[in-house]
Amino acid sequence: MKHSGRQFSHLAVTAAVFTGVSLAVLADAARAQASRTVRLTSPFAAGGGTDILARLLADQISRTRGVTMVVENRPGGGTVIATEAISRAAPDGNSLLIVGNSFVINPNLKKLNYDPLTSFEPICHLTQSPNVVAVHSVSRYQTLADLIDAARAKPGQVTAAVNGPATSQQIGFEMLKRVAGVDLAYIPFQGGAPAVNALLGQHVESIYSSYPSASEQIRAGKLRALAVGSRERIEPMPNLPTVAESGYKDYEEDVWFGVVAPAMTPQPALSQLANWFSTAVQAPEVKSKLALQELYPVGLCGADFAAHLRKEHEKYGRIVREANIKAE
Repeated sequence: MKHSGRQFSHLAVTAAVFTGVSLAVLADAARAQASRTVRLTSPFAAGGGTDILARLLADQISRTRGVTMVVENRPGGGTVIATEAISRAAPDGNSLLIVGNSFVINPNLKKLNYDPLTSFEPICHLTQSPNVVAVHSVSRYQTLADLIDAARAKPGQVTAAVNGPATSQQIGFEMLKRVAGVDLAYIPFQGGAPAVNALLGQHVESIYSSYPSASEQIRAGKLRALAVGSRERIEPMPNLPTVAESGYKDYEEDVWFGVVAPAMTPQPALSQLANWFSTAVQAPEVKSKLALQELYPVGLCGADFAAHLRKEHEKYGRIVREANIKAE
């Protein structure tokens, strides 16, 4: 098929115009992405493990995705203040919330102005971290069975310091009491560090704590870990049995963190965010820093994270009712 020089000239001009328009569109998209600011709100105070997680991911995403992701700490109300604020934020993919166990514990304890399962869109389950049962290094309890046997022999007299209320630790502690059929005395503390200090001072006989809160003292030999609450043994202590291995089949309670967006956020935005977060949390330079905080990447997103939230919400509701846990 023959084309005249005029036709070739016309095609060339058309192609050039099309290419110019395409490049202009791409440039506009790149500029829009570069000027985009994503706000990642943490309902916890600055300086803790959650804050470190949020800032590591925000920095990684900002550097690799050409956006500006900023972390805003908004503690208060047992995470309720920040959670309610983000539930009302514009569903544009630029207002996100870091969530943990309290996200689905609180609604089982009190009436709130949001529902964790319907007021938000799940993006990714980011990390998990184990809970641990531990005693002082001079304690006569060498195993979890020793502690449980003592509690069975002296109902309500063997004490356990627990970070509470409305925490993974309080729920996990109540779960342990119920599966073991014993009455361990619950001594609440406002944070993992005060609970650990109480055990170091031998003011209590045991703790049910997040592993990061107790790990330094365990490594130093000042505390003795008896069992870990996760489904599998943990890498830093491969010889430490799980609670399930200690005779309580199917027991599992971990500290976990994820990220959500307001309900009605468009699916394309959710898919993009899920890709960003799942890639960032698995990046070697991020994983190595998370490991120092005893935070282990999960990276399950979308429907998988939604299923996790539903499962946890149901589990916590059951334990709250059975143990008659009240909001404080």
